[in-house]
Amino acid sequence: MREMRRSRQLLGEAETLEILDRGSHGVLALIGDGGYPYALPISYAREGDRLYMHCAKAGHKLDALRAEPRASFCVVARDEVVPEEFTTRYRSAIAFGRIHELAGEEDILRALRLLCAKYCPGIGAEAVEAAIARERAGVNVLEFKIERLSGKQARELIEKGG
Repeated sequence: MREMRRSRQLLGEAETLEILDRGSHGVLALIGDGGYPYALPISYAREGDRLYMHCAKAGHKLDALRAEPRASFCVVARDEVVPEEFTTRYRSAIAFGRIHELAGEEDILRALRLLCAKYCPGIGAEAVEAAIARERAGVNVLEFKIERLSGKQARELIEKGG
């Protein structure tokens, strides 16, 4: 994979992981029908070098990843348009890796609990387990194994210290 051309804008691993951990959603990019890129916003949770997502049991996303598991995932943490400077102040993370459907029920339940912990932190365990039991039959869980991760920030943020 290519190295970032503007290496001065490269974020460290800790800052890049923080972008992933704080993001509410990202854009998953796959190879879709006819070889066209297929990119979609999706919620996710991270554990170590894995991202977990849930989806329906059928559809374009599943067809695409079954045909070609290589994927990328982008999260934008900051996006501030500064018209008077003709620029955008941004911070982002991009992960490259392979994505597949989880098969083992324990792995699926662990990933669903991880997603609930991220998006429903104030909900008690009993309510989470009830929701998972209620929705489980119609839900598929995906695991994205991060092979390469890079973070980048606008040069204006470097110059202004933040």
